Amino acid sequence: MPQRIVVLTGAGVSADSGLKTFRDSDGLWEGHRVEEVATPEAFDRNPQLVIDFYNERRRQARAAQPNAAHLALARLQDSYDVQIITQNVDDLHERAGSRTVLHLHGELNKLRSTVDEDYVIDWTTDQKLTDLDRNGNRLRPFIVWFGESVPLIEQAAEWVAQADRVIVVGTSLKVYPAAGLLRFAPAHAERYLVDPRPPAAPGPSTSATAERNHQCHLCLRPASSCRSSKRSATTSPSASTPPARSPPA
Repeated sequence: MPQRIVVLTGAGVSADSGLKTFRDSDGLWEGHRVEEVATPEAFDRNPQLVIDFYNERRRQARAAQPNAAHLALARLQDSYDVQIITQNVDDLHERAGSRTVLHLHGELNKLRSTVDEDYVIDWTTDQKLTDLDRNGNRLRPFIVWFGESVPLIEQAAEWVAQADRVIVVGTSLKVYPAAGLLRFAPAHAERYLVDPRPPAAPGPSTSATAERNHQCHLCLRPASSCRSSKRSATTSPSASTPPARSPPA
């Protein structure tokens, strides 16, 4: 049986495809404050602005193409059982060929009912304010907004808990509850951080990272010559999972 690799990915993976990371240096997201476009209150206050915002995000994602990182992760499936847990809402992992992808924060190419959370439909064009579900209720982007619970976080934690190796790519792991997922990794699981400018490792019990003296499985070079391959120290599983998505500090 092939080893199981769980990959945690974030906005940095899609940056080379031309999709902007979550926030610019001025703290704005495509010119908007998060509170204006990515909270339930924002949708209640100005649904047209929120819909327009995600229509633009959907168009941008549709025009983007998978980059080398997406393709490299898809190639890992040739030798490993690969599960990808992504904070990204685009479909670039799937378009690169990855078969098992869990979208923690939702998907741009879907809408859901504002009343029935189980009513989810595929949607690849622009949404209009007049689009309704089968019972006449307003539709909204299928996105987990700040302040909302993350329905798939328990499944993600189960995947990490069964991993032989965990790779973190393109994410600072500052947004909870995703930031707590590494705590569920088994003690024996090898952990890799692929980031040219690695952030401080999350968790109060995490010590400094140390380079591995074997091959980096993304760039296929010895880890001693690959500045991107790091292994973090073991952290203990959390007793509970934070219930709602929170913005980075």
